[in-house]
Amino acid sequence: MRTSIELDEELLEAAFRYAPVKTKRELVDLALRELLEHHRRKDLRELRGQGGIAPDYDHKALRERGGSA
Repeated sequence: MRTSIELDEELLEAAFRYAPVKTKRELVDLALRELLEHHRRKDLRELRGQGGIAPDYDHKALRERGGSA
């Protein structure tokens, strides 16, 4: 998709110092991917403590029965 946007030149120069890319298009693409990756990781952290192992789970009983539940 072709889109025209105005970008802050100082911000671009600073970003190019950190990004292993050569074009503005690659830089914007990388920035969008990293933004999504960051937010997906954040969403996973919010799941901590929810669900998981059932309170009545007994790993020793499974071992005695021979493995699978």
